[in-house]
Amino acid sequence: MVRFSFQHRTAFAAALLVSLPLMAQAAPATPTPPVPPHQKWSFDGPLGRFDQKSLQRGFMVFNQICSTCHGMRSLTYNDLSGIGLSQQAILDLAHAKQVPGPADAAGDPTTRPGLPDDHLRSPFPNEAAAAAMMGGVAPPDQSRLAAIQPYGADWLYAFLTGYHMPPPPGAPVVPGKFYNDWADGHLIGMPPPLMDGGVEFPDGTPDTAVQQARDVTTFLVWASDPHRNDRHRTGLYVFAYLSGLLVLAIAWKRKIWNRGKTRNAQDADDR
Repeated sequence: MVRFSFQHRTAFAAALLVSLPLMAQAAPATPTPPVPPHQKWSFDGPLGRFDQKSLQRGFMVFNQICSTCHGMRSLTYNDLSGIGLSQQAILDLAHAKQVPGPADAAGDPTTRPGLPDDHLRSPFPNEAAAAAMMGGVAPPDQSRLAAIQPYGADWLYAFLTGYHMPPPPGAPVVPGKFYNDWADGHLIGMPPPLMDGGVEFPDGTPDTAVQQARDVTTFLVWASDPHRNDRHRTGLYVFAYLSGLLVLAIAWKRKIWNRGKTRNAQDADDR
């Protein structure tokens, strides 16, 4: 067995300490993701709330454009009551979709109209089929996209409005790829999904691509956290309740304190 003297161990430790800064310099630095411009959102902050009109417009954009490639498996049609859709509207929406049904007598697959308790229908039967149809990469499910994406709503909005057609001067041109300021390497296989007039809003809101981007971003944030309004409302009730208890406690303390001071003064006068 080889034994090292104290001098050898000391020299080895000193060499290791000297080499650490060099090793740190040699290690590749992790690139810092760019920070998208911050947008003003109605749901920001502890008192923020989702705008139902924007949610409904955003769902229209998702349903008419995004859902042709992206699924949202975490939501059921009944969940859409959270954006203000009536039960009849939800029933009509679900019935308009065909979903897998039970096998028939011969064992062949069947379809049936959707029900409110069904999850939102995905455009592909599975991820393998999605990848085969979309050039090798399955479009991501959008149920939690806003929650897992750094900078959430700001990044989604920047991405949706970050396409350049044609690409900027000097940018690489790759067949089948599109330039986007916020895509990795600025190139992505998904073409610009939004365009002016792509969706007609029944409430008269201008149907520009920028407005569609804001509304569908709001809907995607809601889809990743559909109970935020309820949590904020509960938080306000709890805050108001605790504030009332605090006021009562202070008033009761002052009353008891004043009563004690008055009794002490009377005792002093009696002496």
